[in-house]
Order: sequence, then structure tokens, then C-alpha cells
Amino acid sequence: MTINHLNLVLSDVENGVSFFETYFGFSCVDIKGDHQIAVLKNAAGCTLVLMAQKDAPVVYPKSFHVGWMLDSVAAVDQLHLQLTAGGVPGVQSPRKIRDSYGFYFYFDALFIEIGYYLDAA
Repeated sequence: MTINHLNLVLSDVENGVSFFETYFGFSCVDIKGDHQIAVLKNAAGCTLVLMAQKDAPVVYPKSFHVGWMLDSVAAVDQLHLQLTAGGVPGVQSPRKIRDSYGFYFYFDALFIEIGYYLDAA
């Protein structure tokens, strides 16, 4: 069994589409309404659904986050450079975190972790 899709709520779906296409290799395959819902897919077959928050600011539980594990320390450093060069605010510097090397940042209200498992080497 594998996870089929992930549905995330953002305050700005149009900006979210651009973000996930630019930095995470997703391609938008469908937009519903005036960017109320966007469906994105990546090369691995993962579907990411972005939905607009309708009534109030987006608030995720404190510990909620999504993480991407990359193939190498170099890949983590490269994505960090791309994000900072792209002006994404609040991107932490990569560092050793438990058994991985990575960093955290917020996009919209979403807490994101980027890492590489050090014992995978």
C-alpha cells in the first residue's frame, strides 16, 4: 500500500501551484473555480491537491508538517539555495537534525521539512 494523494489547504492556491511547480517538481493538471482547487502531480505519481481556505485564516495543528526526503546532502543544499535565491522567506540553514541533514521553513501556513537520512549513505 502507498499513499495516493495529499490534500493541503492554503490561503493562496495560485501561489501554491507556482511554488510546488518551481521547487518540488509538480505539474498542475487541473484547476477548479478561480484557483479554489488545484490538482498537481509529480513524476513519482503522487497527487497533491491544493484547496483554498474559505472562511478563516489557515491554521494547522502546531506539530503538523510535511516532509520531503532527498537523495543526498548535495540535493538538500541545492534546494536550500534555490529557495533562498527565489526569495522564499524564513528558510533555515541546513544542519544535522537527529538522524538526518536538513532544514525547515514555512510556506503559507504550511510547515515544511527538507532532509536526507544520514544513515542512507
